[in-house]
Amino acid sequence: MCDHCEDFHRTVLMLGSLAVYADQTGADQAFIDAVGPCLAASLPEPPPGIFPPGYDLNEGPEYPGEGW
Repeated sequence: MCDHCEDFHRTVLMLGSLAVYADQTGADQAFIDAVGPCLAASLPEPPPGIFPPGYDLNEGPEYPGEGW
C-alpha cells in the first residue's frame, strides 16, 4: 500500500475511533471538540479508486442554509 493510502486509511480509522469514543458515557466533550476537526482537516486527498471516475466532491444536494 502506498504511503498516501496508509495516511488516508489511518486518519479515517482515527475518526471512526473518535466517533465510537464520543458515544460512550463520560466521554470528554472538550477533547472531542478539539481533536475531531483537527483529524478531519488533516485528511489527505483520497487514494485513487475511492470515488468513481468523474466524481466531483463539490457537486451534490444543497444542504439547509446553502444556496441562498
